[in-house]
Amino acid sequence: MSKVVELFGQSVSKPEVDWNAVVVGQQCVYAGKKCYKIRKSDPSTAIGSCTVLYGKEPAPIIICPNRLLERRQIFTDCLHLLTLHEPGNELHIVSEVAIPGGSVDYFLVSVKSGKVKDFVGIELQTLDTTGTVWPERQRLLKTLGVPRVDDGESSDKPFGMNWKMTAKTILVQMHHKIQTFEHVNKKLVLVVQDKLLDYMGREFKFDHLHNPAAIGDSMHLHAYRMKGQADESYKLVMESRLSTDTDGIGLCLGLQAEARIELEQIMQTLQAKLSATTLFAPV
Repeated sequence: MSKVVELFGQSVSKPEVDWNAVVVGQQCVYAGKKCYKIRKSDPSTAIGSCTVLYGKEPAPIIICPNRLLERRQIFTDCLHLLTLHEPGNELHIVSEVAIPGGSVDYFLVSVKSGKVKDFVGIELQTLDTTGTVWPERQRLLKTLGVPRVDDGESSDKPFGMNWKMTAKTILVQMHHKIQTFEHVNKKLVLVVQDKLLDYMGREFKFDHLHNPAAIGDSMHLHAYRMKGQADESYKLVMESRLSTDTDGIGLCLGLQAEARIELEQIMQTLQAKLSATTLFAPV
């Protein structure tokens, strides 16, 4: 049995799906365009694997960020962070915006008379895999009776989850980006699956984060779980909200905010003592 449980945004348990059309179309139902995850060896073929079962007690793990776009709920859940938004303002969702510190996946923007009044940055992060999910994907197509371009399902090479690298990389990126948002007094939200947040909480220092989230904090973490439905499909639902700031993300990574403050104090003390008598003049 294949470990792929969602393909091109469709639950594999839905009997009414025309899988031949889905696989040929290669359309992501969440992004409204062709799945961007393609085979390196065949760029014309999209892999389409959104969610897979993984772990000793197999649970659905999201491996594509677009899966988080279901019902656009993640944007609705950020509305309260638009503190300058007023009734009558338009809401816009702008993707892939470059800022100092990197690019942000989405901005939820409050607009009045064509002018930006407020915004919230929204970053999506799902699990990166090790190895390839292709054999599992081909195994699924065989089960569904869909023609395959190869017999990749015969491979017994398992895929894995790159928990550590995924978690550390996104925390480092957030540490860079949140400084820009704090400077302009705006909020940045990191959207993850609850399974990834659980891992981050175990492997990094998270006990100082506000739980539930404090609206005044600049950095927010929204975690969602995959809730099983009666038809064995999954629905994305909010699980928890945490928040912190630049120094808080630094503490998550083991960076000592206190050390930075002490360094500034030492430098200020040294600068106050600078004079002509302290000038070093080699003999």
